[in-house]
Amino acid sequence: MAVKKSDLYSSLWRSCDELRGGMDASQYKDYVLVVLFMKYVSDQKGGLIEIPEGGSFQDMVKLKGDPEIGDKINKIIARLAEANDLQGVIDVADFNDPDKLGKGKDMVDRLSNLVGIFDNPALNFSMNTAEGDDLLGDAYEYLMRHFATESGKSKGQFYTPSEVSRVMAHVIGIDRASSVQQTIYDPTCGSGSLLLKAAAQSPRGVTIYGQENDNATAALARMNMVMHHAATADIRRGNTLSTPEFTDEGALKTFDYVVANPPFSTKSWSNGVDTANDPYERFQYGLPPVKNGDYAFLLHILASMKSTATGAVILPHGVLFRGNAEAVIRRKLIERRYIKAIIGLPANLFYGTGIPACIIVLDKKDADTRQGIFMVDASRGFAKDGNKNRLRHQDVHRIVDVFTRQLEVPHYSRLVPNTEILDDKNDGNLNIPRYIDSGEVEDLQDIEAHLRGGIPERDIDSMDAIWKVMPGLRAALFSPDRPGYSTLNVPVSDVKATVLNHPEFQAYAKTVQDTLAAWTERNRPHMEAFDQGSHPKELRHRLAEDILTTFADTPLIDAYDLYQSFMTYWDTTMQDDAYLVSGSGWQKGAQLRLIIEDKNNKSKEEADFKIGKQKYVADLIPPALLTARYFAKERAALDELAAKRDALSRDIEELEEEHGGEGGLLEDAKGDNGKFSAAGSKKWVKARMGELAFDKDSDEEMAVLIKYSGLMEKEAKASKDVKAAEDALDTKLIARYKSLTAEEARDIVITDKWIATVQGVVQAELNRVNNTLTGRVRELLERYGQPLPALAQNVTELQSKVAAHLERMGYFF
Repeated sequence: MAVKKSDLYSSLWRSCDELRGGMDASQYKDYVLVVLFMKYVSDQKGGLIEIPEGGSFQDMVKLKGDPEIGDKINKIIARLAEANDLQGVIDVADFNDPDKLGKGKDMVDRLSNLVGIFDNPALNFSMNTAEGDDLLGDAYEYLMRHFATESGKSKGQFYTPSEVSRVMAHVIGIDRASSVQQTIYDPTCGSGSLLLKAAAQSPRGVTIYGQENDNATAALARMNMVMHHAATADIRRGNTLSTPEFTDEGALKTFDYVVANPPFSTKSWSNGVDTANDPYERFQYGLPPVKNGDYAFLLHILASMKSTATGAVILPHGVLFRGNAEAVIRRKLIERRYIKAIIGLPANLFYGTGIPACIIVLDKKDADTRQGIFMVDASRGFAKDGNKNRLRHQDVHRIVDVFTRQLEVPHYSRLVPNTEILDDKNDGNLNIPRYIDSGEVEDLQDIEAHLRGGIPERDIDSMDAIWKVMPGLRAALFSPDRPGYSTLNVPVSDVKATVLNHPEFQAYAKTVQDTLAAWTERNRPHMEAFDQGSHPKELRHRLAEDILTTFADTPLIDAYDLYQSFMTYWDTTMQDDAYLVSGSGWQKGAQLRLIIEDKNNKSKEEADFKIGKQKYVADLIPPALLTARYFAKERAALDELAAKRDALSRDIEELEEEHGGEGGLLEDAKGDNGKFSAAGSKKWVKARMGELAFDKDSDEEMAVLIKYSGLMEKEAKASKDVKAAEDALDTKLIARYKSLTAEEARDIVITDKWIATVQGVVQAELNRVNNTLTGRVRELLERYGQPLPALAQNVTELQSKVAAHLERMGYFF
């Protein structure tokens, strides 16, 4: 049976990380990814890579435990490299380096374990597909992201976060590419992840070109291309600015699409560059500062674009507003109308730097008719991810939507006329806050309300979005007091109930539920049609996009928030379900999975069932869902037994607390650690009752002991009853898992798991609407509920009471 993708990748990373030892992740990745490459090409027999005799991953597996494993792995890799012209690509890392991998047994164990990680039946890349459900690609992406995170400052620049890559792929319009002959180029391609993400959006494929200065990273990019079905990609090593590899009769080769995430503000960019007489004519709009290469890369990209090309480059925010030489270049680019859009990104997105960056979208094709620059302030849309920020699914979708449709959204996006940008006030400054205000409204304090009471109408009006949907609710909550001020009609404790019970809120809630029902009716057939061999990402796309479309016009609910909630559920749970069904089918996927472990390899998975010494986990259908569907009575009976046991446990705890203190009747029942234990208490009570059997003056103590002993006996029996009921229920559940049909499994997962979760998400949004309104009303009442004169009167009264109390005590002031 297939394992869950999330478990597979996380365990892969944990294992790799454990093996890393003291080596920096930026170095260790070179070893791990070479082994991943060897595993992939060996599984993909008959592909573009020739597997020579003695040059396969299986040959590496045979070396586990071999004292010369490092040297022999080097030779295996060398055979594959020689057979496929991959010298300098896959043979860069030395597997026989004792400084990095340890000496003697340490090296043997480390390399044996590393090979063993990938010698996993679940990692079968022969079944890897190119139709979007890419097991290898997702595994590679997972590892790369973690390597970049762990590599530290300046060493994680080989990787562009996949979310940013997706934005760039969409904004260059490569989804409209019509021929594989069209080209895409990245002059600072790193590991190639940005290039691949962009190329993947083209419907028919494109021809890929990339250049990377770092030797090891260039090799990584070549491997990445092979593993992502792009073995024909032309990846070259070298300094793009001083020695561009892609030229045509002395001029720069030009491309249809260009993407780049160059190193930020590099100080040595001009080394080897003839800035005064650049043979490639890149600096015709001005010469960038000697100590800052941001515009050098931007001008190289512009010169590498065909007259009909589009491009996107990630640069620090400073390029938008810095002066002097950069201001001159920036103004000329604006005047030439090459800049189509600027997208401001959150700070701390990129590995190796925390400074905020932006995406500059270049477009030569429509420059003549372009009247302005489309600006997007996406700086506030992100989630924390460890010590970095990360664009969420909803952030990516929102950026792409407003850019694609050129939508002007208040406080978020705006088409800014070139005349405004170039006027005397702005003078070519492209700093986004000049043109898009943040929309953050200050919550002002009302002095009159503090002095005279009442809730300001201005604050009530600020909730206008709610009143437009439920105008009668405002009148139910507030009544006019004096001009500009109102009073609350109900106690603050009743506001939530008033909202929930109001007919307009109930009508609104029904509208939302009806909208959800329409989505469910439309999409359930697609869920039911999903089966073995289906593509999970196609299902995800259909369901998620329809959530956005369905709830786009629903007031008070942000469709992007619902979309994000669904995508979060997909990432954490539903994708595992979908890949399990796609790989094994509904019936087989619903069966219990044996947790494989031995004394040297203990699993960290929590078992759902134990049969003898074997542990099992229910991947697709949690036991709670199967219980609710088929064994509700048994569960209710079990809960009743557990409640009785827990009540007895509380009675025992109360008795121990009452009599277990110093000098108490049960003090000596405690163990050496000062705590009660069932076994110890029973033994002590039995002995103590024997000692008191003939003591006529011990009636009180004997009564406590008899009660204590009786409670412990009842609790023990109750615990046995619970255990017996649990075992009986587990037995029924295990048998039911075995007898589940594909139809039953499908219905449980779709109805009780997937759709039920979406229903919960929508209900949470309804609750948020109510809680937002209730919270704001409570805040206003707490702020203005007691005006200053009333507070002063309260203080005066309290002062009088204190003075009178002190006088009674003999103190006079």
